[in-house]
Amino acid sequence: MELEKNNIDKNIENTIETNVTQESQNTFLETTLGKTINTAMDLGLRAVLPEMVEDQIIDVKNTMIKSGLKEGINHAIQSAINLGKSAIGIVTGKFENLSQVHTAIKKGGIIDSLSDVINNVVNQAKSNELISKGTARLIKKGKNAILDTITANLEDKFLGELKSLEKISKYVENWNEYYNAKDLSGMEKEFKKLKQQLSNITPLEQTIKEAKKIENIHNLIKNKGINYELSEEEKELAQRLV
Repeated sequence: MELEKNNIDKNIENTIETNVTQESQNTFLETTLGKTINTAMDLGLRAVLPEMVEDQIIDVKNTMIKSGLKEGINHAIQSAINLGKSAIGIVTGKFENLSQVHTAIKKGGIIDSLSDVINNVVNQAKSNELISKGTARLIKKGKNAILDTITANLEDKFLGELKSLEKISKYVENWNEYYNAKDLSGMEKEFKKLKQQLSNITPLEQTIKEAKKIENIHNLIKNKGINYELSEEEKELAQRLV
């Protein structure tokens, strides 16, 4: 009995990460926001430098990176997250829902920070004669268009997260229906879709806990040879380790 319980513990613990920390949330946001902003910068530069071919645009972007663009974007994101949390009164350091994330990013003034980043990077590149005065002038003249593109991309990212969260709720509901029907094939299908959507959203405690609970039960059933007859001890353990 003790050996069986140890095996159950081991199987359950090798599952979705449930320890949602401030660090894990910030890391996710810094990465995803960084990618979103980077993509928007590419689109914005193409729009404000229409006479340039793709290779020239890439050269300009690389020059801006060498002049501090990447570091500037990272700092702007980190500052926006921290300032935003203070602005909306988050004292625990962790976001509880996506609405808080959205509000914090806006309150953190990320667009104003990125405006300063673009100015500083362009001035640095121009003073070092890495880009021409004409190119610098065009980028500064079109800065608002670049920032508008960044804003739109950030909004799209947030809407995408909301859609993913809606899908997660639906997949959880579907999984429970298949579980009650003792349909492992259906459970597998919904669980795979659930895990895929989890990778698209900011780690949130309640969402991860729900997914963890499902995986605990899911793995227990499979590890017992597709046996749906779980003991009270096993059910309690599945609930406890979330």
